[in-house]
Amino acid sequence: MAADPIGVSTSSSPIAVPVHDQNGFDWGGFYAGIFGGVRNGSVSGSQPTFGIQAGVNAQFDFYLVGAEVAVEGLTGGVGETSYGQLLGRAGLVATDDVVIYAAGGYGIDLGAPAEEDVLLGVGAEMAISDSLSIEAQYLRSVPVGGANASDQFTIGTNFHF
Repeated sequence: MAADPIGVSTSSSPIAVPVHDQNGFDWGGFYAGIFGGVRNGSVSGSQPTFGIQAGVNAQFDFYLVGAEVAVEGLTGGVGETSYGQLLGRAGLVATDDVVIYAAGGYGIDLGAPAEEDVLLGVGAEMAISDSLSIEAQYLRSVPVGGANASDQFTIGTNFHF
């Protein structure tokens, strides 16, 4: 004796299965942004800082490498000046929308007294939309010319092209 299975229906039409996009944020390409923070120097004291930055990243799987140039204005402390920096970045894409990185580079005081620094630090960046991210970064400057070692903490936002 044969019996049909109970409650089983057969259909010849395909069933559409929803597909979730798991690509996450694309960290590769050009970006530009603004930032603000504070720099605490051994000679200059505590100075608020505001600046602009532009850079480029390349993403290989979950690895990230990039370069960035920034110009900032410093006020307070022992006076007002501007400061330029060139950074290399290397890091890991921790999640679809978060990257953590180490940074190193060169900084120069564009005012008087002339000062050159080696910059070393870390940072994290989080995507908040398809083309916008927020970033937090710490940099330690070690003087090459001059005697004003400093610590800099910044928070900023970047627009990714």
